[in-house]
Amino acid sequence: MDTFASTVGGVDPGAVETLFDALGDVAFFIKDRDGRYLNINHTMVRRCGMRSKADLLGKVALDVFPRPLAETYMAQDRQVIDGGVPVQNHLELHLYPGRARGWCLTNKTALRDASGQVVGLMGTSQDLGLPDALHPEYGKIAAIVLHIQERYRENVCIQALADQAGLSLSRVERLFQRVFQHSPRQLLLQSRLSAAMALIEARPQARIADIAYECGYTDHSAFSRQFKAHTSMTPAQYRLRCSPASS
Repeated sequence: MDTFASTVGGVDPGAVETLFDALGDVAFFIKDRDGRYLNINHTMVRRCGMRSKADLLGKVALDVFPRPLAETYMAQDRQVIDGGVPVQNHLELHLYPGRARGWCLTNKTALRDASGQVVGLMGTSQDLGLPDALHPEYGKIAAIVLHIQERYRENVCIQALADQAGLSLSRVERLFQRVFQHSPRQLLLQSRLSAAMALIEARPQARIADIAYECGYTDHSAFSRQFKAHTSMTPAQYRLRCSPASS
């Protein structure tokens, strides 16, 4: 297995790993370009149901997570490594030992060598401490979260979802901020843009307007503005960045 140099982009992986070993609610990891775990903290080991770091090092997401979740994490990795777009405060569902589900906020950023080439990524995943059946407020908004993440292509009305849950819109927004540190509209935007990036990578010949429509946008210009605000690139620039020639 390849290993990083003692520092990558000014980062000492071993020192950062030691720092994150002290945090019980944040999983830390460094991966190479192929998605193999090179550095991890103890929380990451526990999350994967392993006994020691040695059991996880060198493995990829497919080796330790159910395929649907692993494929989601791997798509994020390609976004960071191939597209240069960081993952920031991404709300997602994780599967913990014993198959208990829980929410976390994930961040990933590219790691570069001295020449500026991307050699891997570094990330964290903060447990929100809200297993499905235990948190008294989770059940009231879980259905709204899943509806947004699964049906972002549709004309999602947050007020209607609040009504279905028997909550006021202001109550839903307060619960989202308290529990997930996101508003419902931020989650909807995040879901649509993440899907758009994946489609741009997977279908390089598709029209940007068609991709925008598939992801729930009826206004191409609004899609382009939000995409650039989220990634610092236009959809066309992102496509060029992800092309094999660019790599």
